[in-house]
Amino acid sequence: MPDHASVRYLVDDVAAAVDFYTTHLGFTADFDARPAFAAVTRGPLRLLLAGPTSSAGRPMPDGAVPGPGGWNRIHLIVDDLAAEVDRLRTAGVRFRNDVVVGPGGQQILLLDPAGNVVELFQPA
Repeated sequence: MPDHASVRYLVDDVAAAVDFYTTHLGFTADFDARPAFAAVTRGPLRLLLAGPTSSAGRPMPDGAVPGPGGWNRIHLIVDDLAAEVDRLRTAGVRFRNDVVVGPGGQQILLLDPAGNVVELFQPA
């Protein structure tokens, strides 16, 4: 049994996705089959980046074509949310909202190059 969890994100451009996750969010390249597919890791999370030519991008029997985006997301815990937001805004990363404060802590949503959502969270 693997000691990690895998999440698959559909992306428009695998190279851009690998660059985004390794440059901005501390992931390490794990497997590279560009332009179809790549995998990056951060701790116990393995993020599978599937491009349009990957098997995950093939049309379904009803003709629906899988695509990026939506509201499901990976959740990354950070020590200093304000500092991370400043760093990422300076780097030109797109955010979907501003910091939200709740009973468990603070969070903000950012978008990868394909429009997939990543949540940064600082516990209370």
